[in-house]
Amino acid sequence: MTTDTIIVALSGVGFGILLGGLGAWLITRSKLASAEKSASDKALTLERVEAELKAEREGSERFRSYVDHRRDEEEGLINKLTQSLDSRELKLREEQSDLERRAKELAKLEESIQVRLQEVAALSPEEAQSRIVAQVETAAQEEAARMVESTLARAQNEAHKRAKHVLVGVMQRSAVEYVTEATSAVVELPSEDMKGRIIGREGRNIRSFELVTGVDLVVDETPEAVVISSFDPIRREVARLTLMNMMLDGRIHPGRIEELHEKAQQEVHRMVVEAGERAATRAGITDLKPAVIEALGRLRFRTSFAQNVLDHSVEVASLASNIAAELSLNVAAANRAGLLHDIGKGLGAEYEGPHALTGMEFLRLHGEKDRILNAVGAHHFDIQPESPEAQLVIIADTLSAARPGARRENLDNYIKRLAALEAIANSFEGVEKSFAVQAGREIRLIVTPDKVDDLGARKIAREVAKRIEADTEHRGSVKVTVIRESRFSETAKETRIPT
Repeated sequence: MTTDTIIVALSGVGFGILLGGLGAWLITRSKLASAEKSASDKALTLERVEAELKAEREGSERFRSYVDHRRDEEEGLINKLTQSLDSRELKLREEQSDLERRAKELAKLEESIQVRLQEVAALSPEEAQSRIVAQVETAAQEEAARMVESTLARAQNEAHKRAKHVLVGVMQRSAVEYVTEATSAVVELPSEDMKGRIIGREGRNIRSFELVTGVDLVVDETPEAVVISSFDPIRREVARLTLMNMMLDGRIHPGRIEELHEKAQQEVHRMVVEAGERAATRAGITDLKPAVIEALGRLRFRTSFAQNVLDHSVEVASLASNIAAELSLNVAAANRAGLLHDIGKGLGAEYEGPHALTGMEFLRLHGEKDRILNAVGAHHFDIQPESPEAQLVIIADTLSAARPGARRENLDNYIKRLAALEAIANSFEGVEKSFAVQAGREIRLIVTPDKVDDLGARKIAREVAKRIEADTEHRGSVKVTVIRESRFSETAKETRIPT
């Protein structure tokens, strides 16, 4: 082998090694780039999940704090009312004792007068005895009437205490949490390119979707998401399922939209029937007709002040039946009427008028008894309640709607209501500052002590309360507190201690 042959062979080997090293380096760099991209995607996903979890935890903490605060307020109010009732009862007993003492003194005086009259008139013993007996009978009847009145007052006080205990116990057993809903639904997209496919050429797909489903599809700058907007929650749910199935199917065109919309309608109808059956089972009612169950199930997709109407109906049934059991009334009637009281909200456009009356007429067509019909129609006093069970439905409906955490108030309305309360307070002369606190259930006024005396402060509190009753619409009572404070201060000069 010649020298040139050896050099060529070595050069070929070196070139092969170089190519092998270069290939390995390229493969390694490709893997590193892929790994870096995967790690970056996972980091972004982790950050998004952590942000969502943090938001949910903060929301839960705010809700828990609000519930605890409202519970403390209710307990404090009940304690104050109990103390006030006890003090009034003690005062009435003292007044009753004083009246009894005076009655005894009057009886003794009357007896002495009768003896004197007998001596003066020279009546016979029999005549004097008959007159005295008549007077004693009259006095005994008056004393008996006073005792009956006192006994009734004590019984009423005991009944108030017992009623509070019953209501608090029933509310405690029926407390549930609600999931708030809105008038729009956000649908996440698998990619940003899906927006273009949903819109279609010259917008034909989105026009067809909105025409078939009857909703507004909002495609904005939100990344990988679209918004379905509709006042009808059932229509909105059908549209959401249609869009989800359309993305899963991958074939997006007007003909396919109509097919998927029909399937979504069938699926939502099945969900409605299942929701109605579950609600009836939770309430322990098993003999509802299919049309009534369907109308009841529609309430699952309806809210009132962010309170789910179906869950509210089940809670009203529980409250009404528990109170009926405590008061020895018709538990089954109260339970059935409580579950069906808002069924008018789940009816179609063919029923016009207040939901209480439309619900009553709907149930009448399906064979409900008159006792149930009256309780449903009277729960907002559109007609007069004719039975104790109808009154229980009214009470349970109010308790379910007014308990802490059940309903949500619009932020703008909340701020306007507090501002209106403070404006009323500030309009009175002598008011320096005013603060609406306790979510508008109390307003505190700070008056200038030089301009307003104690009697004037009491007068301002009474007039502010009357103005609030006349000029504002508010639920529950509003406590008006007027604070009049005078402060005096002097400064003691330094005392030099001799050394």
